[in-house]
Amino acid sequence: MENLINKNAIVSGSSQGIGKETAKLFAERGASVILLARNESKLQGVLSELSIVNEHQKHGVLVADFSNPSKLQQVIEGFVNQNDRSIHILVNNTGGPAGGLIKDARPEEFINTFQQHLICNHILAQATIPGMIKDKFGRIINVISTSVKQPLNGLGVSNTVRGAVANWSKTLANELGEYNITVNNVLPGATNTSRLSDIANAKASKMNKSVDEIFQVMASQVPMQRIAEPEEVAKAIAFLASNEADYINGVNLPVDGGRTKSL
Repeated sequence: MENLINKNAIVSGSSQGIGKETAKLFAERGASVILLARNESKLQGVLSELSIVNEHQKHGVLVADFSNPSKLQQVIEGFVNQNDRSIHILVNNTGGPAGGLIKDARPEEFINTFQQHLICNHILAQATIPGMIKDKFGRIINVISTSVKQPLNGLGVSNTVRGAVANWSKTLANELGEYNITVNNVLPGATNTSRLSDIANAKASKMNKSVDEIFQVMASQVPMQRIAEPEEVAKAIAFLASNEADYINGVNLPVDGGRTKSL
């Protein structure tokens, strides 16, 4: 299903996990994909895995660390200014902060996480929106968390900042709809990524249990009784990026096997 032919996409956090699987799926469906993350060697490895299914595809790599927003801005603005092709699809995706109770969180944890998520998302959006407006087509897809709908225990800083990102996204959707640009959020639940492994290891250490026991508890909280694979989240992102989602705008789409209890 090559439904992204002639589309150019930037996928952040694409050196591993959900971002990597999204980039691979975009390439399989005909898009030219720009990988964005901080680890160049990992990015080059992913680049070598991207499919070429048509003559228009041209994949590439951008290296930037989301802990340094000003450097990210230099990198993305330099790329946009040096290329005559618009970016049609932007996937904002980056790892979450360390867990912990919100009452114990240091102020700088909120500041750093806010910069890494909302500010960096905003920088990428501002750099790519003009091209989307020019081409009268755009998709901005933010990978956030089900905590947008139901705060997760032990993830105080993450819950707070991800809620801010969701409201930023909805506001942007309201502003950009007239230009045929949609802005949507994908909310993964428990997904088999390094981020989930970090959370499981921290819980196992704190509760004096094995990591396998923690994963079993996580799976038991999902109606489907299993944890998602990154490619399952990538499929939802690819759908929202396609013409099949032309009239879907400003939504929060949980991809969590039904774990979130709210409607």
